Amino acid sequence: MSPRRPWPPRAVELLACPVCGQPLATRPDDAGLRCPAGHAYDRARQGHVTLLPPGHVPPSGDSAAMVADRVAFLAAGHYRGVTRLLGDAVAAGDGGPPAALLDLGGGTGQHLAGVLDRLPGAVGVVLDSSRYAARRAASAHPRALAVVADVWARLPVRDAAADRVLVVFAPRNGPETARVLRPGGRLVVVTPATDHLAELVGPLGLLRVDSDKARRLAGTLEPHLRPAGARGHRERLELDRAAVATLVGMGPHARHLTPAGLVAAVAQLPELSPVTVSVEVTTWTRPA
Repeated sequence: MSPRRPWPPRAVELLACPVCGQPLATRPDDAGLRCPAGHAYDRARQGHVTLLPPGHVPPSGDSAAMVADRVAFLAAGHYRGVTRLLGDAVAAGDGGPPAALLDLGGGTGQHLAGVLDRLPGAVGVVLDSSRYAARRAASAHPRALAVVADVWARLPVRDAAADRVLVVFAPRNGPETARVLRPGGRLVVVTPATDHLAELVGPLGLLRVDSDKARRLAGTLEPHLRPAGARGHRERLELDRAAVATLVGMGPHARHLTPAGLVAAVAQLPELSPVTVSVEVTTWTRPA
């Protein structure tokens, strides 16, 4: 059996026990985590750890099929521009490069891995409710740690521990984000713009982006954080039918389409389809 890859010690230092809130430390041989009160959490064979209070069931996360599609689509580089803009926003700000990143609803960890590649002194933690996603995120980057957690509940993260919190196409928990950010730290949010994937909405019956999304986002965050900037990203991809199928299968659209229905709809598309990628990247800061 190959030895375990050690968890990054500085990433472990970001975590807190989901039962009592005390700091967590690595058990011998990286077998799991334990707090001073004796609450222990085993490391899964794939390398991630589950940090949930006893009996707590998080919201249903991405399925194994959705995660497989996400891995395939992102590995092909189709969202490379989104990751680049995310990295620009994470690296911006005063006080030197960020050293502690928290990716909420971070899925397979591929966006976080791209950001960490640009920040050689940083570590990161991915929190996601899907165990299938966490299994992939556990090996996404040697300076990242993957955790199964409920991002709508109290996060298993210490107060004021993170320099940056990342949220890419995922839920925003304003009060908890403010709690885990250090004073002056920043939240970076990536959300779809109204024309995101516009060419596929009609032919495939996809969900439309809510035109009121920006206002609703501000309403959930402004009581806790202060807006610090916004930037858009728009590019046009040429995707074959297989890539379109994985794009649709990896996101929320997959929950509203049957596999057979998706296959039939994609088969009606031309061999190559133009697809607009259009997102907004907004930055929020915790007042010092």
